[in-house]
Amino acid sequence: MDFPERFSNLPEYAFPRLRALLDGHAPGAAPVAMSIGEPQHAMPPFLAEVLNRHLDRFAVYPANEGIAPLLEAIQGWVARRYGCRLAPENLMVLNGTREGLFNAALALCPEQKRGQRPVVLMPNPFYQVYAVAALAAGAEPVFVPATAETGHLPDFASLPRDLLDRVAIAYLCSPANPQGAVAHGGYLRDLFALAEKHDFRVFADECYSEIYRHTPPPGALQVADAMGADPERVVVFNSLSKRSNLPGLRSGFVAGGVAAIRRIRQLRAYSGAPLPEPLQHVAAAAWADEEHVSASRARYQQKYALADRILGSVPGYQGPEAGFFLWLPVPDGEAAALKLWQDTGIRALPGAYLSREVAGKNPGAGFIRVAMVTPIDEIEDALRRLRLCLFP
Repeated sequence: MDFPERFSNLPEYAFPRLRALLDGHAPGAAPVAMSIGEPQHAMPPFLAEVLNRHLDRFAVYPANEGIAPLLEAIQGWVARRYGCRLAPENLMVLNGTREGLFNAALALCPEQKRGQRPVVLMPNPFYQVYAVAALAAGAEPVFVPATAETGHLPDFASLPRDLLDRVAIAYLCSPANPQGAVAHGGYLRDLFALAEKHDFRVFADECYSEIYRHTPPPGALQVADAMGADPERVVVFNSLSKRSNLPGLRSGFVAGGVAAIRRIRQLRAYSGAPLPEPLQHVAAAAWADEEHVSASRARYQQKYALADRILGSVPGYQGPEAGFFLWLPVPDGEAAALKLWQDTGIRALPGAYLSREVAGKNPGAGFIRVAMVTPIDEIEDALRRLRLCLFP
């Protein structure tokens, strides 16, 4: 029996690879989970009562595009955060942003661009759904290095013109996973100008937008609106997983031009994965509240300060500008992750598992990703043990 060739070269996903690397070895101390970006701050306490009020709505099929109260709550948040006014037709509720990042490529990537196979650009390292979405859409994934030399953001403009002319979609993650770099206004304006010149869409993954040191990262919608960019060129994704410590709620949204959202909604109507209605009411309440977000952000800011103090003298250390990952330079990511597990019980992710080899070089191979998601007292102890283990 045959299988599709387009997925034949997919490597094992990052976390099964990590289990294969570590699980045959005993941890050196009580395990500390720092490999997965799963926030462990408390979820907003008022949401349980919201869920209880709407339990009877599990008895109905949920609205495909999102219930009106949730769409209104997202509109309100976008207006407060970015000063942008969106109509309901500019939005769709997602069952987690991974669903949207995948399905938007299927809905919006053409079969051909200028008579050739289309290209989907993505940073390298990157969130792995970008690559499989490109392949599923029949496009060629092109991995663009996002390294210290490029400010840990992809330099799309440096690509050859003939390649740029084939681009249908460019994925951008800001704040970046894993490096914590932020695409500021100038970078975004240049990217939208490049998209206009070469006629492609920008998929802006902004799931870490509410975790930052000092200044709120600009949003793609905000910058595109200010410069008068074609709204159909920008598709933005965000979620409650990181903002509100609700990864298990699986609630996010996609925003963009009316035509783009119409096509994404149409595909969802056939493929089907809408969020249950009681959970949509919970999500609406979370988007409408900022107090819990500010409190959570303050805890992350404490963690930034701890990391800077404990690891700041490590050669090559760069504290993240935003997000909750440390991207730590090591001679070999797999060897460092294994040593860290065997000596300290800290579970970190080799950077190579988040990136692809291009021209004989994997830009993540000399790094580990450490998720600062555990409580503050655990973080301090874990970072001290990590420092002694890997950077004595």
